[in-house]
Amino acid sequence: MISIAAAVATIGLKGGAYAITGSVGLLSDALESLVNLLAAVIALIALFVAAKPADEDHAYGHNKAEYFSSGFEGALILVAALSIGYVSLQRILHPRPLEQAGVGLAISAVASAINYAVARVLSRAGRRHGSIALEADAHHLMTDVWTSVGVIAGVGAAAFTEWPVLDPLVALAVAANIVRTGVNLLQRSALGLLDTALPEGMRRDITAVLDAHATDGVHYHALRTRQAGRWHFISFHVLVPGGWTVQRGHDLLERIEDEIRAKVPLSTVFTHLEPVEDPLSFEDQRLEREQRE
Repeated sequence: MISIAAAVATIGLKGGAYAITGSVGLLSDALESLVNLLAAVIALIALFVAAKPADEDHAYGHNKAEYFSSGFEGALILVAALSIGYVSLQRILHPRPLEQAGVGLAISAVASAINYAVARVLSRAGRRHGSIALEADAHHLMTDVWTSVGVIAGVGAAAFTEWPVLDPLVALAVAANIVRTGVNLLQRSALGLLDTALPEGMRRDITAVLDAHATDGVHYHALRTRQAGRWHFISFHVLVPGGWTVQRGHDLLERIEDEIRAKVPLSTVFTHLEPVEDPLSFEDQRLEREQRE
């Protein structure tokens, strides 16, 4: 909600700066703020969906809705970049002098300060809640801040040197920069939807717990991880001596699962107990196990 309010405010400020100066650099900045507004609305909807509890049709929850939000945001950024590029090329072909550049740049600086403050709030909230949608929105807003800094510098240089062609050239640089942001968001969303493994640091924490218990005839294998929104899913097999009682094996798995959840919060841990003496236990490591006749 804060992001939506900030986007509305910055659209008004940056749009007003463009109307005063006629700068396509400032127009490109205003268009990116429009993308921020649409992205924030989509992110809000996605977060409501992601927060819904698991049900019979979605036994693992709705957390992946956040990836659709960041993917949509990435697509909007690419559309905005194409629009900025088109307008900039037209201005290169038909340049015109800037008007009241100082006033327009001051207004744009106020809008950038708003975006910076909101980006800090979203970043802290994203880390606290483990939300990819909030983190993506924060990164996008920080990109917008640096974009605005570049636009202010470029438009100021165009006004100072009286070279109006600098204005559309800065806008083209803005377009190239936000294309990179859009591609990164689309890539991150695609990897999330494809069940990419958890980051290396988390995997090291998991294996450290498992290695600590891999003594006295206890082994593990078939470790697999994935992430869906803020939730982490971890599965592995634990091999114990066949002479152990079911209770002893169960108690070991409970300890391991608790330790992993302590290391990797917001985790669902799936375990499978196997006898270490059975050769079939060591064959059961592939992602897809062949059906036996």
